[in-house]
Amino acid sequence: MKVVCVIPARYGSTRFPGKPLAELGGKPLIQWVYERATKSKKISKVYVATDDERIAGVVRGFGGNAIMTSPECRTGSDRVAEAISQIDAEIVVNLQGDEPLIDPQSIDLSIQGLIDSPACMVSTTAVAIRDIKEFESPNVVKVVFDREGIALYFSRSPIPSIARRELHKESSEVLGYKHLGLYVYRRSALERFCQMPPTYLEEVEKLEQLRFLENGIKIKVVITESDSPGIDTPEELEALRKKLFSK
Repeated sequence: MKVVCVIPARYGSTRFPGKPLAELGGKPLIQWVYERATKSKKISKVYVATDDERIAGVVRGFGGNAIMTSPECRTGSDRVAEAISQIDAEIVVNLQGDEPLIDPQSIDLSIQGLIDSPACMVSTTAVAIRDIKEFESPNVVKVVFDREGIALYFSRSPIPSIARRELHKESSEVLGYKHLGLYVYRRSALERFCQMPPTYLEEVEKLEQLRFLENGIKIKVVITESDSPGIDTPEELEALRKKLFSK
């Protein structure tokens, strides 16, 4: 099956305007993500879907593929769906443009997880949370899943429960699972996503993947050992810059 990756990127982020073009180690953030995606063994081609000519120009400048999309796209998935109307592919990877350290092996694990799960239309990745501050943070999306690895719910709140802090006080204890910014869709699922109106829980949690669950569409959760910090603010980018490049 042909697999392509589309990285949705918009300029007008509320918390961090111009984020895709922010510099990290001499390269824009979007280039870091693009280059990580090209290291996947299962992806045949990588694209950036954007509504901004500045981002498209930078992507083309480093030799990448850019597709212009409407500024009216409500979510990253909507932007990816619009982009693939111009692309031939059976499986589509939606890679968030603010995860510069995403592990290419995690991408491949998620792709294989979908291929191996015919009952599922979407797959994603998660990594164990052992730090209580991360578990409590609303900026860290948590996921719970059943014994077959099928997602039950995603939330910005601590799930399964903050009570785990009292029940499991060892620092190495797994408190929950952090959802990473990566989705793999069967093409039909992505096309269907855009035809469904936003749902109640999606709006409450501000998590677009809940639209799938509320409509009975199964999501396979693949566990990876590689964390991938998302960049939501200039301060988080500066912290990562210091971590990577300060001696």
